[in-house]
Amino acid sequence: MLDLELFEYLQSLLTDRRKQLFAEVLSRRTRHFTVVTEDVYQLHNTSAVMRTCDVFGIQDLHVVEERLGKRIDREIAMGAQKWVSLHRYNGIDECIKTLRGKGYQIIATTPHTDAMLLHDFDVAKKSAFFFGKESDGLSNTVLQQADGFLKIPMYGFTESLNISVSAAIILQEVVTRMRIEKVDWALSEAEKLAIEMEWTQRTIKSSAEIIERFYNDKKL
Repeated sequence: MLDLELFEYLQSLLTDRRKQLFAEVLSRRTRHFTVVTEDVYQLHNTSAVMRTCDVFGIQDLHVVEERLGKRIDREIAMGAQKWVSLHRYNGIDECIKTLRGKGYQIIATTPHTDAMLLHDFDVAKKSAFFFGKESDGLSNTVLQQADGFLKIPMYGFTESLNISVSAAIILQEVVTRMRIEKVDWALSEAEKLAIEMEWTQRTIKSSAEIIERFYNDKKL
């Protein structure tokens, strides 16, 4: 449970400009859509997807590391790791189960011939977009359990795009339409408060020591 007294204390250490920026960004954040990367081999691709999530206001990125246990590349993420909530999984089944439990439909992004074209996608539904390995795409587990398949229309010789490019194209389309149409996409006040607490702690240098000192002083 969030300690409001601690939150107010930490907020007092921020500038008014920083607090205003947090409020503005949080007002545009959403969990209506989320993104999942499955065993992406190239580390910079997952980092770039994280940056894309931040740009388009997607709060959560889910990373499945069933075979490749690598950390996010901080340099390529360009600070986005401070603002996007990262969820890591050892297996794809665990990830799918967790997202279904939160009400998401599982959408596999694939050039599959039966896949829905991006401009026809129903943005009213809470959706998790799955992106697979650079070489062979999503696993059979995702393809078998998916609620739907989505593809980006392509008109040239090339049949696939880099994962971060695909994520950017899809998110730009669905997030734009989500905001235009009557979709309940905004975060709840409780979600905003919890995320702002995380951002505040990550912004303040040596926040762990400051928090420890705060609680020690309360005991005196």
